[in-house]
Amino acid sequence: MDVTSRCTLGDPNKLPEGVPQPARMPYISDKHPRQTLEVINLLRKHRELCDVVLVVGAKKIYAHRVILSACSPYFRAMFTGELAESRQTEVVIRDIDERAMELLIDFAYTSQITVEEGNVQTLLPAACLLQLAEIQEACCEFLKRQLDPSNCLGIRAFADTHSCRELLRIADKFTQHNFQEVMESEEFMLLPANQLIDIISSDELNVRSEEQVFNAVMAWVKYSIQERRPQLPQVLQHVRLPLLSPKFLVGTVGSDPLIKSDEECRDLVDEAKNYLLLPQERPLMQGPRTRPRKPIRCGEVLFAVGGWCSGDAISSVERYDPQTNEWRMVASMSKRRCGVGVSVLDDLLYAVGGHDGSSYLNSVERYDPKTNQWSSDVAPTSTCRTSVGVAVLGGFLYAVGGQDGVSCLNIVERYDPKENKWTRVASMSTRRLGVAVAVLGGFLYAVGGSDGTSPLNTVERYNPQENRWHTIAPMGTRRKHLGCAVYQDMIYAVGGRDDTTELSSAERYNPRTNQWSPVVAMTSRRSGVLTMCWKRSIFIPSQRKAVPKNVQTTAQLIALISHTSKVMLRILQARFQQYMNRELPEVQAGFRKSRGTRDQIARICWIIERAREFQKNIYFCFIDCVITTNCGKFFKR
Repeated sequence: MDVTSRCTLGDPNKLPEGVPQPARMPYISDKHPRQTLEVINLLRKHRELCDVVLVVGAKKIYAHRVILSACSPYFRAMFTGELAESRQTEVVIRDIDERAMELLIDFAYTSQITVEEGNVQTLLPAACLLQLAEIQEACCEFLKRQLDPSNCLGIRAFADTHSCRELLRIADKFTQHNFQEVMESEEFMLLPANQLIDIISSDELNVRSEEQVFNAVMAWVKYSIQERRPQLPQVLQHVRLPLLSPKFLVGTVGSDPLIKSDEECRDLVDEAKNYLLLPQERPLMQGPRTRPRKPIRCGEVLFAVGGWCSGDAISSVERYDPQTNEWRMVASMSKRRCGVGVSVLDDLLYAVGGHDGSSYLNSVERYDPKTNQWSSDVAPTSTCRTSVGVAVLGGFLYAVGGQDGVSCLNIVERYDPKENKWTRVASMSTRRLGVAVAVLGGFLYAVGGSDGTSPLNTVERYNPQENRWHTIAPMGTRRKHLGCAVYQDMIYAVGGRDDTTELSSAERYNPRTNQWSPVVAMTSRRSGVLTMCWKRSIFIPSQRKAVPKNVQTTAQLIALISHTSKVMLRILQARFQQYMNRELPEVQAGFRKSRGTRDQIARICWIIERAREFQKNIYFCFIDCVITTNCGKFFKR
């Protein structure tokens, strides 16, 4: 039948009623865009069909106008308008870094780019100039992840210069919340007056008292006193002097030579005195300097996720709150999990794999502390895993080793939260269950574990840039189910189990020397131990059940580092309370016989409450069950 002869002239694609519609199969190629770009990029590299040469400094970059115009509004305006560059074969681009331009042109042809510490400061300005919003966002996201009290002010200024509003907002919040550490940094001392004023003017500045703000301002002035002395009145008016204690206002502020020698500063002090001395007049004196600060406190909490209880795996989750010094139940996971891997990515808590008491799991759950809800919409891992190591590196969640019920695994995969997808990366050279993982210096470390037959002392390090594992120096002791944490650029391996028993020993790895060295042992043997470094580390003592016969006098060190997190301080205080009424058979190192440790512990708890005020490490020496010579060795290191 001649179907076409029966089509109406009005719609040549429409068949008359009663005529069967032909089969159709719409097809969209996923490969076409990638393959097309690959060919065009190959043409560029061979300088074929190129119609423009970008001259950046001494560098000439061959390209195609259509590709540049499609990717960059800057080039689109240049090449499609009436500008002289639209007719030029060679176009000079000024005020842009050569290497940054090369990276951005490569991105236009490949859709791939690597942002790193060495290029972000030139890449972001270049992306701003070329109006590449996607690269700007990538650079800002990279800088967000690098925020630290030592660099947040520099990142803040960088964001302000390049109008990155979201990065500026986050850097501001970070600076305000961590002001007590930021004020001690070199960047703080180098701030110009206007930026210092922006920071100390905030109602959300996180300080214990206004004394800290005053001390920070005076330290800033004295850092370059000749230059900054004239700026003191301008800066001091943003310190909320009326909120100071009378003793500090009169004894410290009012008696400072720099304050006394300046009339405007003296007026500010007098204003504060009037506010304190005339409470009935305070309603008439209200203003920015009398308004109490209300910092947005980022709650530090500790989670205990799943595990094994009463002979079965559990799904319950508990949270420790340092403000109340209490453990509370939060939403349970949808599945029971023991041997689960846990880590935090983008302020969300991930629970990976585990064992539910009858089967091995490949499912993953994600907890949002803001909503107190677990979600199961996270893609599962490619294989079931328990006793798996989990860590975060470069914005990805890595699952390392473990066992699937049949054998130990050397498989490693990583999760991309943006794509909700797990991707396998290079496998380890050794199968490992009960492996500890740590991230240091841009590398992922797999420490110890078991190959299914015996514990391991071997260690491997993953380089994400090369997608390769490299064997490094082994530990001095074989360990599985050990704890692992990073502190002061070293990796600490703690406890675990060897062939026969649980371990109390610990050692640390120095990546600069590629060596492990022993450190003071714990006072208890521990396997399946969890270790962490939360802002700073604290070693919590645990009393041995028996004292070795050859030990006459022993000691255990606890180092309280200034600016220690409140969470760990509260945990330490809670541990001390257990020893408050413990009696000693004889006088030892200042602990009175029959009195117990109450006097000393009370004093220590008082110091802990004020630990953040100290500028140096505080060391306490306790009589316990570690040989005294270990104490001496600790000090020598």
